[in-house]
Order: sequence, then C-alpha cells, then structure tokens
Amino acid sequence: MFKKIKRHIAGAASFILAFTLLAAGCSNSSSNDKVRVAEVTRSIFYAPQYVAIEKGFFKEEGIDLELTTTWGGDKTMTTLLSDGADIALVGSETTIYVYAQGTTDPVINFAQLTQTDGTFLVAREKPDTFSWDQLKGSTFLGQRKGGMPQMAGEYGLKKHGIDPHKDLNLIQNIEFANIANSFASGTGDYVQLFEPTASIFEKEGIGHIVASFGKESGKIPYTTYMAKQSYMDENNDVIERFTRALYKAQQWVDTHSAKEIAQVIKPYFDDTPLDLIETVTERYKNQHSYATNPILDEEEWNNLQTIMEEAGELPKQIDHAILVNTEIAEKVAK
Repeated sequence: MFKKIKRHIAGAASFILAFTLLAAGCSNSSSNDKVRVAEVTRSIFYAPQYVAIEKGFFKEEGIDLELTTTWGGDKTMTTLLSDGADIALVGSETTIYVYAQGTTDPVINFAQLTQTDGTFLVAREKPDTFSWDQLKGSTFLGQRKGGMPQMAGEYGLKKHGIDPHKDLNLIQNIEFANIANSFASGTGDYVQLFEPTASIFEKEGIGHIVASFGKESGKIPYTTYMAKQSYMDENNDVIERFTRALYKAQQWVDTHSAKEIAQVIKPYFDDTPLDLIETVTERYKNQHSYATNPILDEEEWNNLQTIMEEAGELPKQIDHAILVNTEIAEKVAK
C-alpha cells in the first residue's frame, strides 16, 4: 500500500515538474511586452526608429513592437486617445492641443526622435539661383493648418520677410497623404515636402529642392514619442526599456555612415532606391535632424511654443514640466 502511494506521489511530482517546466517555457517565449506604436507618417526622417527595430534593440529590451502608420497628426493623436496605440510618434504640438482642451489624462512627451523640421521647399521650376523673394505671388501648397510642418514652414517664410497669408496663395485644405500627388498633378508653384518624396520628385523632374525648412526653424521637438499619463503610470518599466532601445539606435545612427544606415532601413522603403535613401539620410544627418539622445529640453520646448504663437496656433503657454517627462530619457542617456 505504501509503495503504491509513493508511486502516485512520484507520478504527481513528475506531472507538476513537467507542467512547471512547460509553463516556464511558455512564459519565456512570450515574456516580451507588446507595444503598439502609431507613427504619423513613413519617412527616412525617422531612421533611428527603423534602426532600433532592425538591429533588434527593442527585442533586447524585451519589447515586441507593432508599428502602424496613421498618416497625419490628427489621426495619430485620435488613435492614441482612443487606445488604438500605446505610444504615438508625432509632433509635440499635439500634446498642447489636447491639454488645452481639458483632460484628466494628458498626453506626455517622453522621448525625442527628431530635433528639426524635416520638410523641404520644392519648386516646380528650377531657378538659376534661389531667393526667398521668388515665392511672393506664387501658389504655395502647404501642410495641414495647425500641424508642426505648416507652422515651422510659416516660421521660416517669415524669417525671410514673407507673410504666408498675404504674400502667397496658400493652399492648406488637402489631406496630408495627398499633398505630394496634388503637386505632381500640377497644383502649386511650390510645395513643402518630406523626404524621400522631395528627392524622388527632384530625380523625376517633377520639382526641385531649393531650401530646407529644418535649417530655418532651428532646434525644436519636431517628432517625439508620447503616451497618455495613465499608460506611463501603469507601464513605467516598459517606457524606460522603450526609451533605452531608442537611445541605442540614436547612438548607432550618430556613429554610422549614411550608407550603413540606408542599408539597415531599406526594408521600410521598398519603392525607394538604396542610393536615394542614402542621399536623404546624409541630408538629414548634415543638418542634425536626428536627435542623438531622447531628452526633450526646455529650450526646445519654448522654441516650439514660439513657433506656434507666431502661427497663431498656440492656445496657451504650457510649462515644460507639465507635458514633458525627461526623467526617463535622462536616466537611459547617462
């Protein structure tokens, strides 16, 4: 009888051990945290993000990243607010708009990806020499009203004595995803475009890059990672690991050539030739568009609000400490 009981106990112990090992195996295979990221557009401007994915930096930090392109700042923020994404990559101005409308769950900027405007001024006709005065009286195909591209563009125009609402026939009622196609089909004398579209148009003879709005606007938190305060409170460790992965990628981009970067991010731009990706990456590196660390400092934040105020789009001044969390970025960048 005793031997029979021992056999039952041994069998049960073996079953428990096997079950424990199986459960541990299942736990290890699914231990990564799934993080849903909504990016405002697909652009070489966001090269460090794609490097972080392709080089496995997110995986190293225990994160399975699900990336969705939402095509436009308003759509990206709506996706975040409706819990369609955990983290959004979009202009910091959107967090100010949300806060100004009144919310008990503000959207917090926690990691900066780009630190200049990423658009270029493209002319339909190639001038022998370019001067900003040539824009006066022209039809200008701009970006969405209230969006960072449009505001930074207006800021650059005003620096050169051009009132975008008086000196130009300014068109702003075209969907973000359709702006390039509208210019290609004949609308406008000038257009404000992201890369690689600007360089593709130049290569195909549709237009010619004549100036960089990134050089004109100075350093601003142009595109940042943000999340609702509630998500950050509940997932502080995930946010920290996410930011650490991003910082690894930022350092990698800063210390590698445009050619090496282009080779890594090529899968995200199937329709763009490798040499063109390299050209665009080099252009962004040369004008220091890629932030080398994720810290969104107060000077950049104030510059952002100055640009918004100049454009007449700043609902009210918001202190840096209210909508920006630098603690995590500073910690991982040490």
